Amino acid sequence: MLGLKKLIERFKGTQVHALNPPDSNGVNTTGSSSTPGNCRVKFKGSKQKSSKACSGSGAETLIPFGFPRTDHLEPSIEPHLKPIQLIETLADLFAGLKLYSILSSLGDPKLLRRCLRAARQHALDVHSKVVLSAWLRYERREDELEGVSPMDCSSRFILECPKATLVSGYDPNSIYDNCKCYQECAKSTDSHISKVKTLEEDSDVSFCVGNEEIDCIRFKIAALSRPLKAMLYGSFKESKSRKIDFSLTGTSVEGMRAVDLYSRTRRVDLFPPEVVLELLSFANRLCCEEMKSDCDIHLASLVSCIEDALILIEYGLEERANFLVASCLQVLLRQLPSSLYNPKVTKMFCSFEAKERLASAGHASFILYYFLSQVSMEVNTVSNVTVMLLERLRECAAQKWQKALALHQLGCVLLERQEYASAQCCFEAAAEASHVYSLAGNARCRFKQGQRYSAYKLMSSVISEYKAVGWMCQERSLYNVGKDKIDDLNTATELDPTLVFPYKYRAALKAEEKQTTAAILEIDRIIGFKLEPDCLELRAWFLIAIEDYGCALRDVRALFPLDPNYRMFDEHISGEILIEFLNLKVQQGSQVDCWMQLYDRWSCLDDFGSLAVIHQMLVNDPGKSLLRFRQFLLLLRLNCQKAAMRCLRLARNLSSSEHKKLVYEGWILYDTGHREEAIARADESISIQRSFEAFFLKAYILADTSLGPESSYVIQLLEEAIRCPSDGLRKGQALNNLGSIYVDCGKLDDATNCYMNALEIKHTRAHQGLARIHFLRNQRKAAYDEMSKLIEKACSNALVYEKRSKYCDGLMAKNDLNMATRLDPLRTYPYRYRAAVLMDEQKDNEAIKEVSKAIAFKPDLQMLHLRAAFYESIGDLKSAVCDCEAALCLEPNHIDTLDLYNKARGT
Repeated sequence: MLGLKKLIERFKGTQVHALNPPDSNGVNTTGSSSTPGNCRVKFKGSKQKSSKACSGSGAETLIPFGFPRTDHLEPSIEPHLKPIQLIETLADLFAGLKLYSILSSLGDPKLLRRCLRAARQHALDVHSKVVLSAWLRYERREDELEGVSPMDCSSRFILECPKATLVSGYDPNSIYDNCKCYQECAKSTDSHISKVKTLEEDSDVSFCVGNEEIDCIRFKIAALSRPLKAMLYGSFKESKSRKIDFSLTGTSVEGMRAVDLYSRTRRVDLFPPEVVLELLSFANRLCCEEMKSDCDIHLASLVSCIEDALILIEYGLEERANFLVASCLQVLLRQLPSSLYNPKVTKMFCSFEAKERLASAGHASFILYYFLSQVSMEVNTVSNVTVMLLERLRECAAQKWQKALALHQLGCVLLERQEYASAQCCFEAAAEASHVYSLAGNARCRFKQGQRYSAYKLMSSVISEYKAVGWMCQERSLYNVGKDKIDDLNTATELDPTLVFPYKYRAALKAEEKQTTAAILEIDRIIGFKLEPDCLELRAWFLIAIEDYGCALRDVRALFPLDPNYRMFDEHISGEILIEFLNLKVQQGSQVDCWMQLYDRWSCLDDFGSLAVIHQMLVNDPGKSLLRFRQFLLLLRLNCQKAAMRCLRLARNLSSSEHKKLVYEGWILYDTGHREEAIARADESISIQRSFEAFFLKAYILADTSLGPESSYVIQLLEEAIRCPSDGLRKGQALNNLGSIYVDCGKLDDATNCYMNALEIKHTRAHQGLARIHFLRNQRKAAYDEMSKLIEKACSNALVYEKRSKYCDGLMAKNDLNMATRLDPLRTYPYRYRAAVLMDEQKDNEAIKEVSKAIAFKPDLQMLHLRAAFYESIGDLKSAVCDCEAALCLEPNHIDTLDLYNKARGT
C-alpha cells in the first residue's frame, strides 16, 4: 500500500498539462494532412533557450524553433484494427475487408492490394464491384498518371475493368478473363427510324399530347406493362377509344414519340439523353420494367465525368435507377482523391440525409464509407469531412469488427482534433466491441485531460490481463516516469523493434543530457532498417546541433523522396528552406561531382547516401526522368514501397520519349501483378528503340519466376541490355544478374567473368556472387573471405552479414546472424536459422520461441510455415493448422503450406 502511495505521489503536479503546457503551441486542428500513426517530433521552446544550448551561431540560425524535448514526444494511436492474437485472428479469415483492415497495420501495399483483389473477385453485387474496383485504382494511385482517364481500363483483366463492374453476379470461371473493352462503331439509325415512321398504316391507336397526336400500335404499347395492358384491353373506356388523351400524364410530345418508337424497336440508343430520362420517368410511373431497365443501363453507359455524374445521380436516385446511380458513383469514386475537394461531391456523401438517399437505391454501405473515410483521412485527417464520413461509417457498421473499426478510427481523428472527451467515448465503445488496442486511445484521452495516473492504471491492467505486446509497454511509458519509463520503452523495443517512438525518446533523452553522439547512434538503430521522415528529421537536428552540416544536409535531402510535402521543426518550415540554409554551410558540387559521389555511394552499398545525392541532382535537373527512376530503384531497396512507386509515376510523367515511358509503365504494371502486360510494354518499347532499360525489364520479369527453359532467353536479353548504351551503375546490375543466372545454369566460369566485370565498374555487390561460386566449388574459406571484402565496404548492411553466415560454422555464424538481427530485425533468415539449429538439438520449445519472437512483430509467410512445421513435428496439430491458415491469408496459393495444412488436418 505504501508503494502505491509513492507511485501516486510521483504523478502529482504533472497531470493537467503533461504534454501541452499553457505556453506551448497547440496542434493544428484544421490544416494537418498527416494520417494518425506517425509520431511527429514536437519542437517547443524559445530562441533564447536554443541559443544557450547551441555551441555555435550557425546552429542557432538553423534551429529557430528550439530543441526537441522528451516531454513533447508521443506516438500517435494507429487507425487500424490491431488484434491481441493476430495469428489466431488471421487463421479465422481468408479474404474480405476484415482481413484488409487487420493487415493495414502491417503497411504492406502489395498485401493490401491482394486483399482488395480477393474481395473484388468474390463480389456479387454491382455496388460492391464499383467500390472495390475504384479502391484498387486508388491504391495504384492511377490519378497521378498524366494522360490516363479515370474511366480507362488500365488492365486487360475483367476484375479491374470499369465496365465489368456494372455487371451483377459472380462467375468463378471468368474472373481471370480479359475484359472486352472496345468501342463499337456507331451505327446509323436514321434509316431505321424513317423506316419505322413510315409504317403508320400499322397504327391503330393515337395518344394525344396537347394538340399533337402520336400514332401507336395498341398491342405493342400494351406489352410495355400490365397497367398499360389493362388500360388498352381491359374494362376501361380507353380500350374502346381510337384516341387517348395523355396530356395530363406529364409526358411530352417527344417523350410519347419515343415511347412509340421504343415499343416497336425495344431500343433506347436512338434518343438523346434528355429523352431517355423522360422515358425512364414514364417507365417508372407506368411500371414498364423492361423499358426502365433499358433506360437505366443506357444512361449508365453515358456517364463519363463528374459534372455528368452529379446531374444524373439525382435522376437515378429519384427514379430508383440503380445502374445509373452505380455508374455515377463509379465516376465519383474513380476520381478520388481530387473529387473529394468538390463540395458537391462531399455533399453527396457526408450528411445523414445523403446517406439515406443512397441507401434507398442500395448504394450506401460499410464498404463505401470505409473507402471514402480512408481517402479523407489521407487527404486531411482532422477535417470536418473526415469526421462526417466516419460517422456515416459507424452508422453503416453491422458486424462487431465493423463497429470496432469505425469507432476506433473516429476516436483517432477526434484525438487529433483535441476533442478528448468525444474521442474517449469512441475508444471506450470500440473496446466494448472487443478491440483491446482502443484501450490505448482511451488511456491517451485520459492523459490529455489531466488523468495521468488513471491512464497508467488502465495500461497496467491491460498488460496484466493480456500477453504483453510492444504497443502496450510503449503506451504505458507515456504515463510512467524515471527508470520505469525507460524500462517500459526497452521492453517495447524488445517485443517489437519496429516501434519508432522508443528510439526517438531515448535519442532525445540522450541529447538533453548533452550526449549528442550517443543520441545519433540511438536514432541510427531504427533508421538502419526503417526509414521514417520524422526520424531523419530528428537525426538532422542532432547533426546540426554538433555542426555536422554535411550529414544534416544529406538527411534532409534523403527525406524528400519519402514525403515531398514534409515540413520540419514542428511543421514550421519547409525542407527546401532548411536546405537553402544548409547549402550556405556546405560546399556544393557540380552535376559531374554528383555523379562521382553517386558512384562512390553506390559502390559502398550506401543506398541512403545515394538517395540524397540523386535529390541534389534533381534540384539541378528537375525534369530528368532517369533520375526519378533511380530514386525508384533505391527506395525499393530501402523497402519504401509507396515512395518508390510515387517516384516511378513521376518518372513516367516526366519522360520525354515514348519508349522510356513504356518501360516505366511496364515497371508499374509489374509491381501491380500484371506480368504479361509488363512484358508487352517492354516489347513495344524495344520495337520503338532498343534500350538497356527495356531489355533489362523484360529479363527481370522473366527471371523473377522459375526460369527452366527460359534461362537461355533471359541470358540473351541481358546480353542485349549490356550492349546498349547505359551508365556503369546499371550495367553493373545487369552483369550481376547475368552472373546469377549463369550460376543457376551451372556455368560457373561465365558467371565469374560477369562478376569480375561488374567489380571493375564498382558494382560491389558482385562480391556476393563470387562468394557463392567459391562455395559451390567447395572453397568455403574463399567464400567467407569474399564476403568479408564486401563487409569492409558495407559494414552496416544486415544482408551482407546474413550471407556471410552461410560460409562459416558455429560461433562465427551465430555472431554474423546476431549482427544481422541487430542491424535489421525485420530480416527473417537469422530467426529461421537459429530456430532450425535449436530444433536439430531437440530444443523444441526454444525453437518455437525463437520463431515466435519475430512473428510477434512480422507475421511472415515463411516464418509461419516454419513454426507450423515445428508444431506438426511435435504433434501440436491444432497450432500447426492455425499457423497454416494464417499463412494462407498472406499467400493463398503457397503450395508447401497447403500441403502441410492438409497433412495437419489429416486430409
